[in-house]
Amino acid sequence: MTIQRKISNWRRIGHFCATRLVDYGELIPIELAETKRRVIHEAVAMIALAIGALFALSFVSIAVIVTAVGTPHLTLTAWCVAGAWLAVAVISAVVMVSHKPAEPFQLLRDQLRRDVDTIREVAQ
Repeated sequence: MTIQRKISNWRRIGHFCATRLVDYGELIPIELAETKRRVIHEAVAMIALAIGALFALSFVSIAVIVTAVGTPHLTLTAWCVAGAWLAVAVISAVVMVSHKPAEPFQLLRDQLRRDVDTIREVAQ
């Protein structure tokens, strides 16, 4: 490859990168807005689910304990309810840890990766 051809290739690469920079500038706010919307939606849904589930389980627990008040199994019932709550807490922790986190700016990363691959092809 001649020096003139290399210079021409690098000039095209520079022009390509400059035009793509403008595209990235437009893509970043779009990705940021999408990520913000998704995170807020997921947070609100999780909070609503948690509050609903906790209230439901609380009232069921109280009903189970109150039902056992007149029986000799009151202590056992209370400990079983406490154990069930502990199981719910452990399962929730496992689910949260195993949940795949959202990947912000995935579209931008993909575009950058494609552009780098294109630059590598041109530079060869």
